[in-house]
Amino acid sequence: MKRHLLLPFLAVLLIVSSACSNGESSAKETKERVKIGIMLSDAGLGDQSFSDAGFAGLEKARNELDISFDYREISETKTYEKGLEELVEEGNDLIIGLGFSMQEAIEKTAKKYPKQTFLLIDSESKLPNVHTVTFKEEEGSYLIGAIAGMKTKSNTVGFVGGMDVPLIRKFEKGFIEGVKAVNPKAKVISEFAGNFGDDKLGQSIAKKMIGQDADYIYPAAGFTGVGVLLEAQASGIYSFGVDTDQFYLAEKAVASSMLKRVDNAIYDVAKEYASKGKLSKKNSQLGIKENGIDIAPIRVISLSASEQNTLDDLREKISDGSITIKP
Repeated sequence: MKRHLLLPFLAVLLIVSSACSNGESSAKETKERVKIGIMLSDAGLGDQSFSDAGFAGLEKARNELDISFDYREISETKTYEKGLEELVEEGNDLIIGLGFSMQEAIEKTAKKYPKQTFLLIDSESKLPNVHTVTFKEEEGSYLIGAIAGMKTKSNTVGFVGGMDVPLIRKFEKGFIEGVKAVNPKAKVISEFAGNFGDDKLGQSIAKKMIGQDADYIYPAAGFTGVGVLLEAQASGIYSFGVDTDQFYLAEKAVASSMLKRVDNAIYDVAKEYASKGKLSKKNSQLGIKENGIDIAPIRVISLSASEQNTLDDLREKISDGSITIKP
C-alpha cells in the first residue's frame, strides 16, 4: 500500500478503535452502576415524614455514590406486589420495601425471585434474600415524653398514633414511659387514628385532646400527624414532629421532633451495596447508640439548666443500656 494511502487508513483505524474502546468502557460503567428500586410506604411522597425521609436517603446516594434509583407509589401500582415486581423486572440490583405494611408483599415477591436481594424497612423477615432494618423508636419517643413531662402545665399530654399496630405501640410506650419518668402525676391521653394519610382526622383528634386540657401532643401518624401539628399551632399549644424534623410545618408549636434516621439507614445500605455488591447483615436494629434515632433541636420552648441536665442524663442512660424500654 502506498504511504499516502496508508496514513489515512491508520487514522481511521485509530478512530474506530478508540470509539469501540470508549463504547466498551461506557457499557461497562453502565453495567456496573448499582440500580436500586424502592416501593414507598402507603402515604407516599409528600407525607413530610417517613416516605420523604427514605426518598431523601436515595437522593443522597445517587448524588454522592453515583447509583441510580427508581421508585413506585401505591397510588400508581394499586398493590405493593405489583410495584415490587415492576422494580424486579426493571433490573434493579437491590429493592427496598419502605414500611412494615408491605412485608407480606415483599416476602411473596422474594419467594418468586429467590436470587433478587430485598431490603425491608421497619419489620423483620426470615427469608434469606430479605434483609431488614428496624429502629428503636421507643428510645427517641422516651426523650420526647420526658420533654413533655417536664414542660406540661396542665399535667395532661397526648399521643396520637396512626394504625394500632405493634410498631406504633413502640412510639406510644416510649412516650408514656418518658413522661412518667420525670412527672409521675402527668396524665397521658392516647388515641389511634387508624390512618396514616388523613390530616383532617389528625386535626379533629388533636382538637378533642386539647379540649381535655392536653398542652403537648406527640403524633406518630405520618400525614395524619401533620394535622395534629397544625391544630396544635392554631390552638396555641405545643406538639412534636416525628421521623423527620417537622419544625417548619408549625413553627410556633413544634418543640422538637423524634428523628428516625431512615435517610441515613438507606444511604448506608446503598453505600455498602455499591462497594461490596451485597449486604453483610441480615437484620440491623438502630437506636440512639447506633445514630439511627435522635431528637431534633429544641425550639419554641426553653429548658432550664436542670431540665437540660435531666434530658442529657436520660439520653446517656438509654445509650449505655442503663435505661431500657420494652415495647
